[in-house]
Amino acid sequence: MPVYVHVIDHPDARVLVDTGLTELHPAVADLDPRLRPLSMQDFDLAGIDIVVNTHLHFDHCGGNHLFAGRPIYVQRRELDDARSEDDYTIREWVEAPGVRYVPVDGELELLPGLRLVPAPGHTRGMQVVVVETGGRPLVVGGDVAVWFGELDEPHTEGQLRVSALDPELVWLAHEHEPWRPRAV
Repeated sequence: MPVYVHVIDHPDARVLVDTGLTELHPAVADLDPRLRPLSMQDFDLAGIDIVVNTHLHFDHCGGNHLFAGRPIYVQRRELDDARSEDDYTIREWVEAPGVRYVPVDGELELLPGLRLVPAPGHTRGMQVVVVETGGRPLVVGGDVAVWFGELDEPHTEGQLRVSALDPELVWLAHEHEPWRPRAV
């Protein structure tokens, strides 16, 4: 299953949503991951100003260490769960040296037209990034849904919240193309 990260080029900052996997770890070796880290894809890591983690499962925070010293926004509940629950994630990736989390409590306007919105379901502290475009918003959803059918027929609080936004499209972490609402 692919793990996609997303870059938002905002006029005030370049924002990376999730950091994917950058190395193998014994806890996930049986998944037989094939890594293509950002650092090996001619991607300018130094050009990232802000990181947002939709949640802290290992496949979304495995590259956080590459952004040591830069702010990484995550819901406080997510950070607390990742730090306290066994088998939640790979804890040393969450606690990598120099990683600087900015705990978020609820909704936050990160930059003008760029909001972090809690979307619990996949995890209790899951969040999505909403990009206001002047029309219907775009959503970077991480694992708010793992496949399109979960947004076609939303069930979790987070999926229902995303649906209520009436987005033009939603980028998911494990789908190559964005989800688009069905025409009514």
